[in-house]
Amino acid sequence: MFPVAQRVKGEGKSAGKGAGWMFAVMLSLAGCAPLVTQSPGQGLSPVNAVADGADKHVMLGGYDVVSFFTDRKHQQGLPAIKSDYKGVTFRFVSADHKKMFDAAPEKYMPQFGGYCTNGIVYGIPWGGGENFEIIDGKLYMFGGQGSRDAFMLDVPRNMALANKYWSEEVNGSNAFVQRTSRLVFRVPHYKSGKELAEEVARRKG
Repeated sequence: MFPVAQRVKGEGKSAGKGAGWMFAVMLSLAGCAPLVTQSPGQGLSPVNAVADGADKHVMLGGYDVVSFFTDRKHQQGLPAIKSDYKGVTFRFVSADHKKMFDAAPEKYMPQFGGYCTNGIVYGIPWGGGENFEIIDGKLYMFGGQGSRDAFMLDVPRNMALANKYWSEEVNGSNAFVQRTSRLVFRVPHYKSGKELAEEVARRKG
């Protein structure tokens, strides 16, 4: 999805109070279940995962990551056909897909933890599910068609920014804390959802 939060109003004391309130909220929520779900802490963290039954860290809500490559579409995997890799559960539509994944898990791994790639451009881990793009043999997820369109306007620049913020900030972080922080303390190149949508429309026109 596009970055959507509004800019923080005010400076000095008022901005300081807002930042202090934000961090207090982050600390109070640090132990909540969704935060734990997306931070398995075994090499893949944070990840765009959900808890479902006995599976505590299901990647992409159960979408079959192999299907994005073989069928070029999203397909919901089956709970009975799954593999656990680095503390994260991957579900598949067939035993063949599971076999393919088990033979080369990194080949099918969603980049940037499965979060919206365009969000990572801004240091914000969120979204990502049905919309995707395979670039240079790697799987990149997007929070919506608009986010994908915005990212594809300048792939080299946006990919460089995504790699920068993933390696310097997001990778190994708590997704909720990182997301909340970057929605307040924005990157220099931040653009709102409206600005990105207008840019996409302008380029297409």
